[in-house]
Amino acid sequence: MSDTTAHDEYARGGASELKTVAVILTFLAVLPFAFDMTVTYLANLLVRLLVFASLALALNIVFGHTNQLFLFVGALAGMGAYSTALLSDTVGVSPWLFYPAAGIVAGFIGLLVSYVAARRRMTVIVIAILTLSIQMALSEIFVGARDLTGGSTGTSFSGLELPMVVEALGVSGRLVTYYLLFVFLSVVLVGYWWMRNSKYGLAFTAIRQDEIASEAAGINVIRYKVVAGVVAATIIGLVGPLYAQSEGYLLPTMFSFQSVDVIVLIMLVLGGMRTIVGPFLGAGVIIVINELLQDTGQWRTAVLGGLLIVLFVYFREGIVPKTRAAWDSDRVQSLRSRDSDTDSDPET
Repeated sequence: MSDTTAHDEYARGGASELKTVAVILTFLAVLPFAFDMTVTYLANLLVRLLVFASLALALNIVFGHTNQLFLFVGALAGMGAYSTALLSDTVGVSPWLFYPAAGIVAGFIGLLVSYVAARRRMTVIVIAILTLSIQMALSEIFVGARDLTGGSTGTSFSGLELPMVVEALGVSGRLVTYYLLFVFLSVVLVGYWWMRNSKYGLAFTAIRQDEIASEAAGINVIRYKVVAGVVAATIIGLVGPLYAQSEGYLLPTMFSFQSVDVIVLIMLVLGGMRTIVGPFLGAGVIIVINELLQDTGQWRTAVLGGLLIVLFVYFREGIVPKTRAAWDSDRVQSLRSRDSDTDSDPET
């Protein structure tokens, strides 16, 4: 295949993905019109869909593309939320002024973890153990630092609401929060599409397939892994305050391993890693399943854990890649069948 042909196919792939991004954003933009957003239960589900889709998209960048399994997504989101809330309370200003601090704090933690992991050439299992340890330590800090965080009882948080918009438009606060998350997710999604189709996407693919060969080809493996870690951690940190705003309070259990990391990982694996649609599809399916399991009480975590095991063993590719493979297979068979019919027809 010539360089020109390969470049054309790559460009067509990027254009096709951009159409997918446009379809996703259009769907999410009109989704509230299909539901009664004055019903708190439905509004909460839609807001939660955007929150967890954002987290799954961030995990897709760092884990799906560079094999760095971050199992402290909840801790990063919690650090972002508590940073914004505590700084605004201390200074006595609007949390909006300290909202960027959420991304800075979480991004710095992601930088340290990715840099150490890349320099020490940690495997995906070791990175998972390292980040899980950080998750557990930060969860204990969230609970133990009662004077700052309110301990296990938590504290209320509504600093990121937009009352002027609510009054001006005459809509519910939940709808405003939904579109606030929609704008945030739109920026992240377009940025992810750009990254996939830039030199970063090519480097991520090479690193994931063979780090040694990538280094031999001149790719700075440490740099690209750190970039992936910082970008993902920053996104997760910025989601934290928005998540707290949507719930109306800050509670350590909101950011625990069972409440966030397990669910986000299942969403990503189920939807399909390294895909644009996968995080959204996985988030939608798991949120529905999670709601159906509410009556099972403590068994909910066990069921979700069992689902994760099944996914990793039998369904690692996810819904989107599986569907795409099946579609491509049928199309190839159809083309072959058509070619066979054409060859057998003496009049053609």
